[in-house]
Amino acid sequence: MRPRASKSLGSMANETQKVGGIHFPFPFTPYSIQKDFMAELYRVLEAGKIGIFESPTGTGKSLSLICGALSWLRDFEQKKREEEARLLETGTGPLHHEKDESPCLSSSCEVASGTPRPAGEPAWVTEFVQKKEERDLVERLKAEQARRRQREEHLQQLQHRAQLKYAAKRLRQEQEETENLLRLSREMLETGSGAERLEQLESGEEELVLAEYESDEEKKAGSRVDEDEDDLEEEHVTKVYYCSRTHSQLAQFVHEVKKSPFGKDVRLVSLGSRQNLCVNEDVKSLGSAQLINDRCVDMQRSRHEKKKGAEEEKPKRRRQEKQAACPFYNHEQMDLLRDEALAEVKDIEQLLALGKEARACPYYGSRLAIPAAQLVVLPYQMLLHAATRQAAGIRLQDQVVIIDEAHNLIDTITGMHSVEVSGSQLCQAHSQLLQYMERYRKRLKAKNLMYLKQILYLLEKFVAMLGGNIKQNPNTQSLSQTGTELKTINDFLFQSQIDNINLFKVQRYCEKSMVSRKLFGFTERYGAVLSSREQPRLAGFQQFLQSLQPKATEAPADESQASAPRPASPLMHIEGFLAALTTANQDGRVILSRQGSLSQSSLKFLLLNPAVHFAQVVKECRAVVIAGGTMQPVSDFRQQLLACAGVEPERVVEFSCGHVIPPDNILPLVICSGISNQPLEFTFQKRELPQMMDEAGRILCNLCGVVPGGVVCFFPSYEYLRQVHTHWEKGGLLDRLAARKKIFQEPKSTHQVEQVLLAYSRCIQGCGQERGRVTGALLLSVVGGKMSEGINFSDNLGRCVVMVGMPFPNIRSPELQEKMAYLDQTLPRAPGQAPPGKALVENLCMKAVNQSIGRAIRHQRDFASIVLLDQRYARPPVLAKLPAWIRARVEVKAAFGPAIAAVQKFHREKAASS
Repeated sequence: MRPRASKSLGSMANETQKVGGIHFPFPFTPYSIQKDFMAELYRVLEAGKIGIFESPTGTGKSLSLICGALSWLRDFEQKKREEEARLLETGTGPLHHEKDESPCLSSSCEVASGTPRPAGEPAWVTEFVQKKEERDLVERLKAEQARRRQREEHLQQLQHRAQLKYAAKRLRQEQEETENLLRLSREMLETGSGAERLEQLESGEEELVLAEYESDEEKKAGSRVDEDEDDLEEEHVTKVYYCSRTHSQLAQFVHEVKKSPFGKDVRLVSLGSRQNLCVNEDVKSLGSAQLINDRCVDMQRSRHEKKKGAEEEKPKRRRQEKQAACPFYNHEQMDLLRDEALAEVKDIEQLLALGKEARACPYYGSRLAIPAAQLVVLPYQMLLHAATRQAAGIRLQDQVVIIDEAHNLIDTITGMHSVEVSGSQLCQAHSQLLQYMERYRKRLKAKNLMYLKQILYLLEKFVAMLGGNIKQNPNTQSLSQTGTELKTINDFLFQSQIDNINLFKVQRYCEKSMVSRKLFGFTERYGAVLSSREQPRLAGFQQFLQSLQPKATEAPADESQASAPRPASPLMHIEGFLAALTTANQDGRVILSRQGSLSQSSLKFLLLNPAVHFAQVVKECRAVVIAGGTMQPVSDFRQQLLACAGVEPERVVEFSCGHVIPPDNILPLVICSGISNQPLEFTFQKRELPQMMDEAGRILCNLCGVVPGGVVCFFPSYEYLRQVHTHWEKGGLLDRLAARKKIFQEPKSTHQVEQVLLAYSRCIQGCGQERGRVTGALLLSVVGGKMSEGINFSDNLGRCVVMVGMPFPNIRSPELQEKMAYLDQTLPRAPGQAPPGKALVENLCMKAVNQSIGRAIRHQRDFASIVLLDQRYARPPVLAKLPAWIRARVEVKAAFGPAIAAVQKFHREKAASS
């Protein structure tokens, strides 16, 4: 059974630290920076601020977040209980006072007593109103206390109530089924079956036909769909939402919660996507996230369709209802799973195993646990995407949100709402939809036909905007005009002649009718061969459709390719583009990319203002914390995300703590010139010069001669790494490097990363034991690649990190140019500062640098040297954007001689002390 909702977070058995009068339970004696972190976090949550927190990897950031946030939640709940008890005891409320710092009792306890009375109102009237408001407040508090007691009783008897509810629901279903059978029997006797008048469909084909569609306006007078699910809906307690980028990071965080003093008392639930939590093998085998989502939703629709009344049911839909039932969507079992999830802290894998064991859906079961949970752990996308957030039942009003690993938060929001569709996808969707309409035209209602024709029209106009013809094969269509063109949303709508179509309604139709899901089922059924009866009518369409599909003449290169998930219907992808076109004109652009052939050309929606999607989060939440190991430069977060979202500057708090390592365990150097006194400036124009590549190679040779263990060298791009590698190989520098370190190169294929890292690690361990001429390994990597983020080069794996040049993004990119122009027009330019657009480019560069150079130091006793090979790093504005714990120790070396001497001394001393 679920633990009682009144379970306190205050009874902790572990060591308790007192910082500034606040008690912070902690599993061990924390570092001083952890104490500062927790104290500042507590103040931010208490004051309802927006906090930007930077804590380098290895400083115990996760534990600081857990203990700081849950300590605040413990005290918040205690204050709330004390305030309620005081008000109930005195029978009066704190009326006519300024807003104090004590927590709001409940969203249902808002007091209107502070409202000014009309001028000239008699004193006795004012006094009467005040006393009435006081009585009302006390009554509301008593009612809330009674509700809390009722909820506790409900939690204790939840299993019994779930059984009663399930039995009552089954009884209603049986009654409805009986009534439906009687009605259908009468209809068939009187008029004959509808299937006799229409062309017979094949077995299982009924579920592919679109159901009758009603718009939202037509449903206004209808009854609520989920009435039976809302009758026992729980109040959402105050909670902390913690989100991170990947499921592995979330699992690690849950593991840290278990180890913390709060591990046995906190009510935690982990949320995930259907793709991660589905236990129905038939659905999971679809592979694609979009297909899994649509099939799951489709399987639940029969519950709602039964509520429309027997008169709306058709005989042909009965078979679909039988098929559209998931055996794991069982309310009784999901209630039990919810209770188990809250009773003990569980990660996604444990939740999945529990769902399989209990034969209950972990996806829906975990959502049922949200109201009573104190800590909700979820991925970025589920919190930052409004539709996903709403579907999951997440309510942010007056709650706390912590976004971890947030260094790429702006890019994540931008990427989440930017969509690209190819000419091939547009033509394929048009062909599939046309065939579908031809096949089921007689069975589709007028409203469905109208929307399908609108979608076909939109697809045709999109292809025309690229300069193609929807009726021809996109692979063989050559476009007369090539290049990239940017348009505002309004210009794109007008020029494509679709401004007269209500895209909001089309988007809503696609979502509610699940037309893309039906279309996918149709193409799965008829993708290869049509029945002989239908062959003459659809042969031309089918031949065209098959010509768009990739040829399956060659066997897959490996097993991973052979087992790749089936691609979703192209219409599923295009729906995202249609939704993006409903964005406000000033917040996005449409990029037309014409690449010679129509199939390779594309339409892309680019989101320019990610703040529009983040604004609702900061507006609804009590407090928001944006945390990461490397948050510099923070100006991007302040300006692009918070200021544009309407956050006042005084509400934003910055906190950056140092590292736990001793200051002399790190040696960051900026080297301005090479061995031959060649100025080091790896600009895009100069970096491919032979003398620049030679200089980088000679410097690396010298560093490999004095640095033990592993050296990781980062290059700005894969292409530049390839050029440098080829040049060194021709000039003999690669052999000189190989004499000192065994050379490894970052693979382009993701599944080879583990193999390369394992070989790199084994080489370093072996060299340390043998003490031969080869002293370790050299790993050539790429900034922003697979080795620059999420991989730890601790201890001997990374005794030196080298950064060749400054990895500026491609300034010629149309997307980047449009983003720069947008920021120049939108953000104010500070006196003496670079224009916002130019600052964006530099910030993107330094974010990438900071992520890469932070790979080496991973714990308190670790040590490493960091070498920045470019004189531009010596500029004060650039140095200011390095993490504070690195910036404080940076030494700028004008010549190479003193630099290599400093590196040699640093590693000799560290070797002697160890």
